[in-house]
Amino acid sequence: MGYAWGVAEAGRDPFAALGDPMRRRILELLGGRARSVGELAGELPVSRPAVSRHLRLLKEAGLVEEAPEGTRRIYRLHEAGAEVVQAYLLEVWGDAVARFKLLAENTRPPEHGGE
Repeated sequence: MGYAWGVAEAGRDPFAALGDPMRRRILELLGGRARSVGELAGELPVSRPAVSRHLRLLKEAGLVEEAPEGTRRIYRLHEAGAEVVQAYLLEVWGDAVARFKLLAENTRPPEHGGE
């Protein structure tokens, strides 16, 4: 079936959730520190309800977690979600990266004559 599932599937697949540039931007902001919906909306060109929808999808995908703080909900990166994504990428690309590194370390740049 692959990863072209769309928004409806974003809650089941972290890669579908990561497919949206706004959700990636939210993760970048949360990488700096935990924030509320209002704080995130203040730094993004979308409304608070839109930020809430993106956060819900990111939470369902296991990439963020929320905690109540007074009357607000504070969102932060969910470490286990990032570990799942990292493990997948290492599984798929790990050998290729190692081969590329070995090739790069054992390849000389072409020599230019007369310099």
